[in-house]
Amino acid sequence: MAEAIPLGQLLTDLAARAPERPAITDAGRTYTRAELDGAANRLARVYRDFGVRAGDMVTVALPNGAEFYIAVFALWKIGAVPQPMSSALPGPEREAILALAQPVLVIGAQPENPSIRWLPAGFTPPSTVPDTPITPTVVAPSWKAPTSGGSTGRPKLIVSAQPGELDVERTASVLDQRDGDTQLVCGPLYHNAAFNFSIYGLLAGQHLVVLPRFDTVAVLRSIALVRASWISLVPTMMSRLIRELRSSPDEYDVTSLRSVWHGAAACPQWLKRAWIDLVGAPALHEMYATTEGTMMTHIDGTDWLRHPGSVGLPLWGRVRIAGPDGSELPTGETGDILVRPQNDTPTYHYIGATPRVIDGWEAVGDLGRQDRDGYLYIDERRADLIITGGANIYPAEVEAALTEHPQVTGAVVLGVPDEDLGHRVHAVIETSAALTDDELRAFIAQRLVRYKIPRTFEYTKVALRDDAGKVRRASLLADLAARFEGSHSPG
Repeated sequence: MAEAIPLGQLLTDLAARAPERPAITDAGRTYTRAELDGAANRLARVYRDFGVRAGDMVTVALPNGAEFYIAVFALWKIGAVPQPMSSALPGPEREAILALAQPVLVIGAQPENPSIRWLPAGFTPPSTVPDTPITPTVVAPSWKAPTSGGSTGRPKLIVSAQPGELDVERTASVLDQRDGDTQLVCGPLYHNAAFNFSIYGLLAGQHLVVLPRFDTVAVLRSIALVRASWISLVPTMMSRLIRELRSSPDEYDVTSLRSVWHGAAACPQWLKRAWIDLVGAPALHEMYATTEGTMMTHIDGTDWLRHPGSVGLPLWGRVRIAGPDGSELPTGETGDILVRPQNDTPTYHYIGATPRVIDGWEAVGDLGRQDRDGYLYIDERRADLIITGGANIYPAEVEAALTEHPQVTGAVVLGVPDEDLGHRVHAVIETSAALTDDELRAFIAQRLVRYKIPRTFEYTKVALRDDAGKVRRASLLADLAARFEGSHSPG
């Protein structure tokens, strides 16, 4: 059995085996494995001179690109903890995260607190700083501390209990990542999935081709240009890619894709089937995981066709479905999804939040069920459940029906206050077309029962979800509640 090796050492070992092989390509240049390791070694020495010590938290607010990876590997080489953060956050959100993290250094964003040291994006160490390998003397107590806003919009840090080391062979086997693959990275690196998958892939020997952001045409052209074999997506990306492929079927070549992974949000069944048709069932993989690392399920397309709608069986961790009183529900019944580490060994701790624990099990905030074979199905996030006229409506189901419309780019379904019904179903539609309410009602009436059809609509050309597939429902709800408070449902 392979052993876990410090992350900084893994990069040095990778470079030693094949120094001239490409490691990362971004818009600026291609770094060989030796160049990447050398740049990380130099930067690690600079960070150490800045006072960064083992166990210190360092905020990394850099855009997608090689510079991001150089920074996090430099931190691992000296035993520090990277705390990834979006480089595009507005001041108040950025400062709220920094107040929780209390970093000794911020990379890429200038903090308002003058006592926190920082380095700007694009910083280059002096040429006199050596790039020779740094022998790890201490392993970071946590390999990452990502942020999460949760349903309330208040930030929290999720500090991983996994130290800064990795069993590469085991991880590569689980994720089907092979030495010599080319992984196209199109998700934001501050997001957990893109961060994890790309770091794991790099250390497994993949060449990372990193895009600055998700762009439908750029992704499809890049797949063909670099012959990408491995990619991670979220359903929003999958939908946009499928629509572009359908509109220009002869323009793009995606036949190089060997392994396509997706997660982060519910994937409508029509979209799942479209991707199975595109790349083949064995190539399509779905995971459902907590950022906290407590549990992860997996299902490939072949297994999904036998269990349509499922997110699979746990690869690690345990799952339980509970009723309102915390008692375990029978097979097939929908309730709170509760999770627990495999051996009850903590996988994380929060800064800025407290986990919701029920009888020793953690609630992830989603509703789901299990079939008699143990396969898990996600019905909805409990925080997003709409109760209208006594009926439960799961927004994901309505959103899936709406996004089947060829001119609907995205949809977010919310419950807004209603004097008669308690709440009514309202849909925010992302489209560049001149759609009408009646047209959309008629379209989804063929797919959903009457009470699930939105009673009100609004339209926008602005993207409703970010590149990680996330939407700020709390802020949308607050805005809608102010506008609809006390209103009556239309006749």
